[in-house]
Amino acid sequence: MKSFFLLPIFIILVACSLTTTRPKEEMSLATAAFLAAREANAHISAPNLFRKAEYYFGRAKSAYRKKYFDKAKQYSLLTKKFAEKAEFLALRKAVLENM
Repeated sequence: MKSFFLLPIFIILVACSLTTTRPKEEMSLATAAFLAAREANAHISAPNLFRKAEYYFGRAKSAYRKKYFDKAKQYSLLTKKFAEKAEFLALRKAVLENM
């Protein structure tokens, strides 16, 4: 009789744990964008945007480690956004200086 009541509770708990997926792709894209911005010397040419990307990258890694996957996904998307902007500005500045 007890197992009859425990079975639905177990199913609900398992279903709740399966609803959130790990943002692996978002994290890897954010990492790639951050590293590309660093290679383009964005920390020199666009320090404000690079610093924002660095901040959100740290927050994303921390949230991922703590298994707050929704927050990790949000922070990784912000990391990608700011890192790509910083990389673009750094590359544009490098091209304009070489003209």
